[in-house]
Amino acid sequence: MNVEEEVGKLKEEIQRLGQKQPDGSYKVKFGILFNDDRCANIFEALVGTLRAAKKRKILTYDGELLLQGVHDNVEITLLPPPAVAAA
Repeated sequence: MNVEEEVGKLKEEIQRLGQKQPDGSYKVKFGILFNDDRCANIFEALVGTLRAAKKRKILTYDGELLLQGVHDNVEITLLPPPAVAAA
């Protein structure tokens, strides 16, 4: 799986596990994502995929590197897709 595929799958998993917000974004805590069996089977390096998605401005979270246990309560926000400009 390449990075783009992994980021796409990460978006799906955040939507599955997270809470939808009024602005269209989704929020999930790192610990929930990290400890989910399905995510564990999909992502060899979840933290690396999160960093790649953050770099692409697809999601946001506080800090650079998330570690299991220490950062379980850090909230990850999947940003809403950009609005399509009306023509």
